[in-house]
Amino acid sequence: MAILNQLPAGIGWRQPADLSSKIVQKRLSPAAVKAFLKLRELWQLRDEDARQLLGGISNGAFYELKKSARARLDQDRLTRISLLTGIFKALNILYSKKLADRWMQLPNENAMFAGDTPLSYITKGGLPAMLRVRQLLDSRRGGR
Repeated sequence: MAILNQLPAGIGWRQPADLSSKIVQKRLSPAAVKAFLKLRELWQLRDEDARQLLGGISNGAFYELKKSARARLDQDRLTRISLLTGIFKALNILYSKKLADRWMQLPNENAMFAGDTPLSYITKGGLPAMLRVRQLLDSRRGGR
């Protein structure tokens, strides 16, 4: 009998990956960095905004991350990238590619954003703001 939706070893549907484990961090980091850099490109993020989304890393650390995707990310950065890729996915389900890529930088009248851009909201609010935006978009698309 075939198993559907089988995930790589160590990652399961019912139990999240142990992001505190150095082994898991090392395994997930290259894909996470690649995804973040692609997202940065598609959303046309300035380096300053990208650094802030990763928790306020330094210019040097960000340059090294861009230069070599082999860096091991810590639990906080893996969580941030996970939330951002979830936001990216939801935007691409809800909107055309053009709007999905621009949405983060467009002023938004939703009470959550108060006329500001979602990008500004999440750079100021950090992880809690990222989670709220992810939940907003997931609820709009009928997800949980």
